[in-house]
Amino acid sequence: MTNTFYKYQGAGNDFVMIDNRQGNFNKKDAKYISFLCDRRFGIGADGLILLENHESADFKMVYFNADGNESSMCGNGGRCIVAFAKYLNIVDKATTFEAIDGMHKAVIDGETIQLQMQDVHDVNSYEKHVFLDTGSPHHVQIEKDLENLEIKSVGAKIRYGAPYHSEGTNVNFVSKIADDIFAVRTYERGVEGETLSCGTGVTAVALAMNYIGKTEKNLITLETKGGKLQVSFQKNGDSYQDIWLIGPAKQVFKGTIS
Repeated sequence: MTNTFYKYQGAGNDFVMIDNRQGNFNKKDAKYISFLCDRRFGIGADGLILLENHESADFKMVYFNADGNESSMCGNGGRCIVAFAKYLNIVDKATTFEAIDGMHKAVIDGETIQLQMQDVHDVNSYEKHVFLDTGSPHHVQIEKDLENLEIKSVGAKIRYGAPYHSEGTNVNFVSKIADDIFAVRTYERGVEGETLSCGTGVTAVALAMNYIGKTEKNLITLETKGGKLQVSFQKNGDSYQDIWLIGPAKQVFKGTIS
C-alpha cells in the first residue's frame, strides 16, 4: 500500500503528516511508523501525526513518537497539524481540535500558529529541578554551560533514572539570557535524543522559570536550536491558565511512500 505524506516542521521539530480521514492507516503497526520516521531508511522525522475526523471538533490529532508508539501531547506537532488542516481547507483562521490530552484552540496568522495548551495546576519544585506536565511530562533544570552540555548522555541518565524509570520523562536544560528570554535544549523521550525544539518542553520551561522566580514576565521567548518560540500565560496562585504556544509551522515537502 502506498501512503501520501506531507513533511512539516515547527522550529526544527519535524513531523510526517498523513491525512487519515478515510481511516486507512494502520495505527497498530509500530514497526512501520518507526520506519517512516527513520532518517536513513524512511522519510525522517521526530514523529508521525495523523489527521482524523472528529464528531464535533474540526479534526482529531493522533501523535506517534519516532519509536512507533503513540505518545502524549506534542506542542509543535499540534501547531503543525493546524497548518496542515489549513492546507487541506478544513479550517481557515481559527480552529478547535482534539488531541490525546483534550481539546485545543488555535489561531492561524500566516505561518505563525498560536496553540492554546491545557491549564497547569501542579508544578513541583525541587532543589535542582522543576517537574510539571504540560501535556507531556517535563523535567526542567538550569545549566550554566548549556552550549557544551552532552545532552544525549546527561538527558538519558535523567530520563531513565529515579523517580522516572521506565515510563520516563522529557528533560529540558535551561540558561537565562534576559528577564523574558531563555535558551533551551531538550532531550525528548521516544526520540531518545535531542530535538531542535520541543513545544511542550518550552512551555514547561516558561512556566517553571516563572514559578521559581527567575522571571516575572508572562510572555517568554524561548531560544532553541531550531529557532525562537514564545509562550504566554496567566498565573493564578500556583496554577497557570490561558497558556499559548506561539511560533512558525511550515510545510517542507509532499511525497508518497510504500
